Amino acid sequence: MKTTGWGLSSERRDWLLLLGFCGFLFFFGLAYFGLIGADEPRYAQVAREMWERHDWITPTLGGQPWLEKPVLYYWQAMLAYSVFGVSDWAARLPSAVNATVLVLAVYFFLRRFRPGFALDGALITAAAAGILGFARAASMDMGLAASFTLALLAWFAWQEAGQRGYLALFYVGLALGTLAKGPVAPFLAAAVIGLFVAAKGEWRLLWRTLWGPGILLYVLLAAPWYGLVQLHNPQFFRVFILEHNLARFGTPVYHHTAPFWYYVPVVLVALLPWSVFVGAAIAEVAGAWWREKRALLGSEDSFSVFLLLWLLAPVAFFSLSQSKLPGYIVPALPAGTLLLAEYIRRHAGDGEASRPSPWLVVPHALLASALLVPGVTIQYLVLQNRMPWSMVTWVAGALALLIALGTTITLRGRLGLRALRFVTLVPVVLTVAAILKIGAPALEAKLSSRPVAEEIQRTENGHLPVAVFGVQRETEYGLHFYRNQVIVRYEVGGAPAQNHILVVPLRRLKEAAKFVDGRKIAHLGSFPAQQLEYFWIGPPAPPESP
Repeated sequence: MKTTGWGLSSERRDWLLLLGFCGFLFFFGLAYFGLIGADEPRYAQVAREMWERHDWITPTLGGQPWLEKPVLYYWQAMLAYSVFGVSDWAARLPSAVNATVLVLAVYFFLRRFRPGFALDGALITAAAAGILGFARAASMDMGLAASFTLALLAWFAWQEAGQRGYLALFYVGLALGTLAKGPVAPFLAAAVIGLFVAAKGEWRLLWRTLWGPGILLYVLLAAPWYGLVQLHNPQFFRVFILEHNLARFGTPVYHHTAPFWYYVPVVLVALLPWSVFVGAAIAEVAGAWWREKRALLGSEDSFSVFLLLWLLAPVAFFSLSQSKLPGYIVPALPAGTLLLAEYIRRHAGDGEASRPSPWLVVPHALLASALLVPGVTIQYLVLQNRMPWSMVTWVAGALALLIALGTTITLRGRLGLRALRFVTLVPVVLTVAAILKIGAPALEAKLSSRPVAEEIQRTENGHLPVAVFGVQRETEYGLHFYRNQVIVRYEVGGAPAQNHILVVPLRRLKEAAKFVDGRKIAHLGSFPAQQLEYFWIGPPAPPESP
């Protein structure tokens, strides 16, 4: 076993680095700011209600079945709640664990089948912006990405090594993906594998993939929950399959519309800071495939073609969808980082070939180091929606230029591409640290309902019902989770008859007043960062005696 200069075996060094980077990038500071957006608090609350009812079958929100998504995330969050109690960071824990599983799957695959650059591929994957971001979010996307990655890597390992255990693992990954996000997991896997088999012209490989014991394993893992939830909720098929899969894909019913080319910039941003070199890897593989056709697919480089199809198939599929969200594309991102790992493996030998072109190095160095500037100034970007031209910005910019210069010199030096992972992780770690330590208070104040709920709790007498008027869904669902109570919307149900607290944007005060005309009102406070006011609303006045 090889040892490093520190007396550690290479495997132990890899484990220390993997666990250290995953611990920092995915787990550190999960509670630094509260749940943001509409989905995070909503999913966290659904898991809490299932956990409190000891119900492992029917997701509910506000006590009513909420059947838009499958159950894997909820199960994971329920386990986290059981161990750590209900909290926002416990709600985010499943995604951090799933991201770690994804990174380890990449590492073990490369170590077994593409030795020499396993650590590079794993850490490059961990540090991609899309992986890093969704690893810290309470959502289903990372569960699908991890299980999908596990499935496709296992399938390629099987077709290369011929061991049925890998094929069984492929079906396990598909089953977990189906429980994470639904039929999109086997559909996308079938698309990627089908395209690869068609390119190779080995149709028998497709039929060998349809392995009876593997299909049975998939059914035994994925089907029971789907059958039970349908038995308990006859509307499940209509709500989940027809409305939230088919209608979401074919119509803009949920108003998540975007241009056809939407996912091109999304993928480029999600692959930061590696986008420049991933683009070079894509161009190289596509060019070689065009020139060599079947010869390439019969070589070791067929894995790069497989990765190219893995990256492009989800992008093409979701580009056709009438509903587009950034999270849809997360399962494709590991293909991009693995393409880069393969690019490094091909070019990182000794000599001039290991030194990438300045046309790649300089844009990469500038792009990677430039992330530090918004990281340091994030509080201004969030609270004031502008880049401050202050001393902080200039110092951050100067530091970024120094890092870019060091990156350029290193990559053009003797180490070349072998140093790409190391020199790029430096600005990534600094940027994440800056966001967590400097930007977290601003993100908390501007985007999370946690401080609003805490302010209300400090001013109220008892645990009163809460109503809202004119607020965004993010505020409503956030208050639902942090208050653990159903939030009434004046626009839907009118003002509750009992005493309650009303949260309303400053600009909508006059409209809200119409709902409580004649009732006692006391101003409890305000939350300027989100332009919210909150009031105590008394009961309606009793009717006058005749």
